[in-house]
Amino acid sequence: MYLPASFREDRLEVQHALMRAHPFGLLITAGAAGLLANPLPFLLDADASPRGTLRAHLARANPHLTELATTGECLVVFQGPQAYVSPSLYATKRETGRVVPTWNYATVHAWGAPRVIDDAAWLRALVEGLTRARETSRPAPWAVTDAPADFIAAQLRGIVGVEIPIARLEGKWKASQNRPPADRAGVISGLAGEGEAGAAMAALVAERNRDGGG
Repeated sequence: MYLPASFREDRLEVQHALMRAHPFGLLITAGAAGLLANPLPFLLDADASPRGTLRAHLARANPHLTELATTGECLVVFQGPQAYVSPSLYATKRETGRVVPTWNYATVHAWGAPRVIDDAAWLRALVEGLTRARETSRPAPWAVTDAPADFIAAQLRGIVGVEIPIARLEGKWKASQNRPPADRAGVISGLAGEGEAGAAMAALVAERNRDGGG
């Protein structure tokens, strides 16, 4: 990934925070079958390896499992807040007109050697962990034990796990750090009124530029 210094984010805790907040990652391999990609919800265990370990599951019938069992490396892409930035939001447009559209975003790329796991107890623990991560904040959280035991056992037989100790991480927070203060203020004000995605990016631009950058 192209990483200008002003957009680079190397802090592990910040990268992990994005991965937890946006756990639906894109798992990518390049092997004998060519490029394959599957979007999956991931569970991050920060303590299982120096950079953390990712865990997920795929349907047993998914052909991607064959590639994961033989490849030496895979890539998982986590996409955080993102928003289109119109030149009309910049003070520079009114001053000189020398501006173009762009896109702001935050993303983390994680590389590692995948390990395919076909173990009912491991899969049960993973499913319970994924469920807790998304259900805990709900008014009436659902738990795996709410479903009949034989039903859950049958569901687990239909999936296979993958575990990826992270070998390399790259983080990029492109949040108007390369624009002058007046332009950044215009982006914050303009995006704040453009729905949930715009508001999320407006907050990120404000946070990233509060102290002159990330």
